[in-house]
Order: sequence, then C-alpha cells, then structure tokens
Amino acid sequence: MITYAVNRKLEAADVARLFDASTIRRPTGDLPRIAKMLEHGNLTISAWDGDKLVGISRALTDFAYCCYLSDLAVDGAYQRHGIGKEMLAITRRELGDQVALILLAAPEAMDYYPKVGFEKIGNGYIVRRTR
Repeated sequence: MITYAVNRKLEAADVARLFDASTIRRPTGDLPRIAKMLEHGNLTISAWDGDKLVGISRALTDFAYCCYLSDLAVDGAYQRHGIGKEMLAITRRELGDQVALILLAAPEAMDYYPKVGFEKIGNGYIVRRTR
C-alpha cells in the first residue's frame, strides 16, 4: 500500500536513488546539490511503499498566487499506478484554487501532463543554467 506525506524530511541519497530509478534527469552524483534542492523547496509530497521512497513532487510556492513544480518523479517499478497523479492532486489540495501550478516538462513527459489536467502554454521564457 502506497502512503503519502507532505513536507516529510527526505535524505538526499534516497531522493538521488529515486531520481535514478525514474525517468527524470537530475544531478544525482552531486548529493550536496540534491540536499540544497530539498532544503529550498517549500512544498514536497513524497510517496512511500513501507519505508521505501517511491515518488516525489517538489515545488516552490508563495501559497497565494503561483507555484513552480520543479520535480515529479516516480520509481520506474511503480509507474503507471497513479502515484504521480495522486502526488499532483495532493499538491493542488495544499495550494488551493487561487494558486496557478506551473512547470517545465522534459520532452519525454510532454504527453503526460495534459492527461493529468495541465494546459500547454506558449508564453514562457527561460534563462538556462550553465552547469
């Protein structure tokens, strides 16, 4: 049975393992960077199979107007069981209906997000990281 937690303290090594087991690309060889990512996200939903971390939704929000969903990852062995969809539903409940949920999708995930209620927008811009 999968359980979910809001803002549970997570270990960088567990999150790096999860990222590697999912399709998401993150700097998993740099645990201090993963730890910093976790420290500064202010809305994290985690999915658990017993004591094993199997999913994460990590966001940055003001809880009033906007929220940037920076990570949505599910262990490959647990994908297609509604875990990502449930983490998004919990995220949206935590945010309420006055907050827009925004994300940048990886090319391989472009077909997923419309299926879970996201609308594609074309009015965004980015300054890319250099490393």
